[in-house]
Amino acid sequence: MSKTTSQINKYSDEVLCALAAGGCRDAEEELVKRYFRQVRICARPYFLAGGDSEDLIQEAMFGLLKAIREFEPSRDVQFGTFAEVCIRNQIRSAVTSAARSKHAPLNDSVPFEAPMVLRSEISPEELYISREEENERLARLGRQLSVLEREVLTCFLRGLSYQEISGQVGRPVKSVDNAVQRIRRKVAGNFGVFSES
Repeated sequence: MSKTTSQINKYSDEVLCALAAGGCRDAEEELVKRYFRQVRICARPYFLAGGDSEDLIQEAMFGLLKAIREFEPSRDVQFGTFAEVCIRNQIRSAVTSAARSKHAPLNDSVPFEAPMVLRSEISPEELYISREEENERLARLGRQLSVLEREVLTCFLRGLSYQEISGQVGRPVKSVDNAVQRIRRKVAGNFGVFSES
C-alpha cells in the first residue's frame, strides 16, 4: 500500500518503523529526517583530532538505520530511546574498532561522556545514569571555560552548525571556530577530569 508524503508525516515513529519493516522507503526516509538532528547531537561529543566529524555522523546514521530495522514494539520501549542507544553504540563501536585498526584520526577521538558497555540492549535506567554522568562532566568542564566558550559548547552539543552558533552568540563564524578549537584543547589537555569514577 502506497502512502503519500503528507500521510507519512502524521504517523508515530513506531508506526513508521512497522511500515519501514514492510518495505516502505518513504517511512524510513521520514524517520531519518526526524532523527537527523539527534544523529548530529550524538556524534558531536566526539572530537576527531585530524579527522572529519562527517565520519562519525555517517557511523551515527548507520546506528539510526539499524534502530529502524531492528525496532520491536514488544520490548515496551519508545523508538526514540531505542534509536539513541543504537546511535551511541554505533559511534562507540566505530571508535573502539578504529583504535584497533589503521584509522588514526578516530584513535585520537575524545568523548565528553564515559564509555558505556557496548551491547545491543541498555535499560532506560542505565541511559538515564549515563546522561547524568555526562551532565556532571560537562559541568566540571564548564567551570574551566570562558563565558563565550560555554555558550559555544552548549550550542555545539545541541547539534547546531557554526553558522547557527554564530547567530546565537552574536559572534563571527571564525570566533566560533576559534572557541571550538580552544574547547577541544582544554578537553584533550584535561581528559583525566572525565575519567574520574
